[in-house]
Amino acid sequence: MPPRISVFPKCYFDELTTGRRSFAGWIHDAASLGCEGIEHYDGFFRSLTPADVDPIARALEDTGQITSMICFSPDFTHPDADERRRQIARQRAAIDLTVRLGARHCRTLSGQRYPGLTRQEGIARTLDGLRRSLEYADHRGVVLCMENHYKDGRWQYPEFAQPEDVFLEIVEQIDSPFFGVQYDPSNAVIGGYDPLRFLERVRHRVVTMHASDRYLAPGASLDDLRQADGGLGYAAALQHGETGKGSNDYDAIFRLLAEVGFSGWISIEDGMNGLDELRRSAEFLKGKRVRYFA
Repeated sequence: MPPRISVFPKCYFDELTTGRRSFAGWIHDAASLGCEGIEHYDGFFRSLTPADVDPIARALEDTGQITSMICFSPDFTHPDADERRRQIARQRAAIDLTVRLGARHCRTLSGQRYPGLTRQEGIARTLDGLRRSLEYADHRGVVLCMENHYKDGRWQYPEFAQPEDVFLEIVEQIDSPFFGVQYDPSNAVIGGYDPLRFLERVRHRVVTMHASDRYLAPGASLDDLRQADGGLGYAAALQHGETGKGSNDYDAIFRLLAEVGFSGWISIEDGMNGLDELRRSAEFLKGKRVRYFA
């Protein structure tokens, strides 16, 4: 089976997490984009109780759309042990949400790069959180997909496993059919490493992908971005753009994925300039799929 294309409403992230925009309304808007699935962020739900999840499931059914995956951000590196246990409980709740919405993949992370956190301790905390979560994921039949990430939109500090070597050290210690990699080429660029070299190292474990093109704001540099770390949310120096219009080599990416028979979800993460941008990104990715997976 060739990969399927889904959409993530990065353009409305703040509005959806604060409730200023209706999540069910977004589901109806997304039906016009011609994608095969929708990626959800757990923060788009007012709660994970049936009262708040069931209306979204109905909106999906009413529009004939399916859930590709749940985008979730556990903070396994938190300095407080009780909070780390709560994060494992949150990850398990996200796994239940994945099952409730008929999906099989749930994005996971390491946690924040807290000041003073050593590499050894951060890796140990991440592995503990992942392994405890995987015990539950296995039981529920859900695959946890660890993303090479920059920073959750509601975090203060950037991703602990943002550096390529740290990410790989964690991933290489997890051996489970319910664990894989969510590849994001733009995050590799922001992390300061080569997205194609990275993909070559992990492509046999890639189960989902975020497709975007990110830009530094005019006049900004990666150093400016790093100096902005420590503020809530994304730094103003980082911007999302239309997929295929930036520096990512999508021909090379699709070629590498096709060589290993990738058949997972590719989720569009852009649209900062509206639905038409998302629609163009979808058509761009569909064209690459025809070329490399036909």
